[in-house]
Amino acid sequence: MLKIAHLSLLIGLLLYSCTSTEPQLVQEKEVTTNLSDAPSWTKDAIWYQIFVERFRNGDPDNDPRPKDMLGAYPGFVPANWSVTPWGQDWYKREDWQKDMKVEGFYSRIQARRFGGDLQGVLEKIDYIQSLGINAVYFNPLNDAPSLHKYDARNYRHIDRNFGPNPDGDIATIAAETPGDPSTWKWTSADSLFLQIVDAFHQRGIRVILDYSWNHTGTEFFALQDIQQKGKDSPYYDWFNIVALDDPNTPENEFEFEGWAGTTTLAVVGKTITPADDEEMPFEGNLSSASLKEHIFAVSARWLDPNQDGDPSDGIDGFRLDVAGEVPQGFWRDYRKAVRAINPDTYLVGEIWWQKWPDSFMEPRPFLEGDQFDAIMNYRWYRIARGFFAQAGPVLKPSEFVAGIQKINEGIALDKLQAMMNMSASHDAPRLSTSLFNKNLNKYQAKPNDDPDYKIHQPDAKTLKEQKLLLMHQFTFIGAPQIWNGDEVGMWGADDPDCRKPMLWEDLDYEPEQAHYEIGRSRSIDSIRVNKELLAYYKQLTSLRSTQPVLANGELAFIVADDENMTLAYRRFEEENEIIVAFNRGEKETTMSLPVAQAARYKELLSTGAASSIESKEDQLMITLPSLSGIVLQRQ
Repeated sequence: MLKIAHLSLLIGLLLYSCTSTEPQLVQEKEVTTNLSDAPSWTKDAIWYQIFVERFRNGDPDNDPRPKDMLGAYPGFVPANWSVTPWGQDWYKREDWQKDMKVEGFYSRIQARRFGGDLQGVLEKIDYIQSLGINAVYFNPLNDAPSLHKYDARNYRHIDRNFGPNPDGDIATIAAETPGDPSTWKWTSADSLFLQIVDAFHQRGIRVILDYSWNHTGTEFFALQDIQQKGKDSPYYDWFNIVALDDPNTPENEFEFEGWAGTTTLAVVGKTITPADDEEMPFEGNLSSASLKEHIFAVSARWLDPNQDGDPSDGIDGFRLDVAGEVPQGFWRDYRKAVRAINPDTYLVGEIWWQKWPDSFMEPRPFLEGDQFDAIMNYRWYRIARGFFAQAGPVLKPSEFVAGIQKINEGIALDKLQAMMNMSASHDAPRLSTSLFNKNLNKYQAKPNDDPDYKIHQPDAKTLKEQKLLLMHQFTFIGAPQIWNGDEVGMWGADDPDCRKPMLWEDLDYEPEQAHYEIGRSRSIDSIRVNKELLAYYKQLTSLRSTQPVLANGELAFIVADDENMTLAYRRFEEENEIIVAFNRGEKETTMSLPVAQAARYKELLSTGAASSIESKEDQLMITLPSLSGIVLQRQ
């Protein structure tokens, strides 16, 4: 047996400032967070990620129409197109797919819309609060023709189909001068979103918005202006224009640099230093000073909507899309701009692949206090999945410990605490499906890439693995995140299968029986809320919010037994201590945990009742069933 005693990954934490278990309202008071520090509230965050188009259709009258989808992939809307019923079997083909000019199920369903909107979010705020979360991360809400909204028509307004009056919002937007913030008005969708922000704040729940400052859609106002005016457009330097249209030819030769080679996403202009650098992260900045000013103005609009100097009516931060592709000089300027409005603004960057699917980008250059407070911690998830699910790359306990040490080394304490520990998201397989399939995560993770990829409801063993990983996630350094729907037992392969409409008890759902491959049989799965799993998530959020040591405490691994596949660690500060122990093995195992002389512990949570817990001088003997975990608190 390999025992690792007091292998501390963190040093010296500040005392927890409030031990009350009551919800803490977002206060209207001066904040004094240093520019280089992560806001203190972020270490206590429990994140819930919402993808509005697939969350809830609260207002069918604002559902998307073909005219609202112009400019989105695949570039046209079928003549007989209609909104897809919320409870339709996911792989079932709509009649309008038959006449589409693109091949393949996944290309065709990019035209699907289910009608999710902000009214649906408003209807479910009590549900969201009941989960025990205290922070919400919205996928993009900016006005855009796609289902995902990363192809902005404009950055400054909420999507027309997310609000109560799409046509009225179109008219309001058209009457503005896009490049002049003094002409910007509030649309009905904007106002509804601000109402939602206030409702969340009244419940002590923070709100951040997802933006891509790296690219826009083809309907973006500035790109349209360039197409019409060419080099005479004041926005000409906002993008990398490859060719302008020749009015003397019938063809449209207008061409821009597209993100990842696409023709629907236009990359903003960047000055990379040195110019021939092709290795992320990049030094440099955006090419256009006016584009930077525009981005700063949009950000200020949501951070302090009434511009009275009190940001309590605004959002609490931003999730920044494909952040590694934007030069670091811009992020340094951006941090200063948003922190000048609200010193407590949280910035979390999507720092993901260096070389897909093998290597992650090095996040440390972004976490030195001048750019981001945290990254979306996909690196943590790959390591956790490797041990708790024994999924590629498969890890033993000692390898898990070494992996965690490696990714955390050299990162400041406040940044580690602020990490958004991602277990699933809008562009990765759902947690249950990710654990059910043992391949490398997000590699050949759909049935079109791997015909044997399991798309049906995960089995009972996977549920045990999921509970183990979640117990780890909610007791570990960094802020845990929930992708909407994971808490009720949803499953799905990689994007777009992870974006099925949210599962609600008051709606009817067809059984899932259609296969991705037409004519291929599969199991028939009923679609219903997993109440056992939902209750477990609530236990975890309660544990996290009522035990400050889980947000503040130091971390020390105390057992990493490769032979028996057991792992244990301590979270501790001053007199407070919690021990978390796991048996990942396939048989019942007794663990010997080093503890203080004559210390006594009580159980806070377990995934399978411990067979026995016995104290012996400076050892705690715990017998755990296979695939189980336990959380103990020192008395």
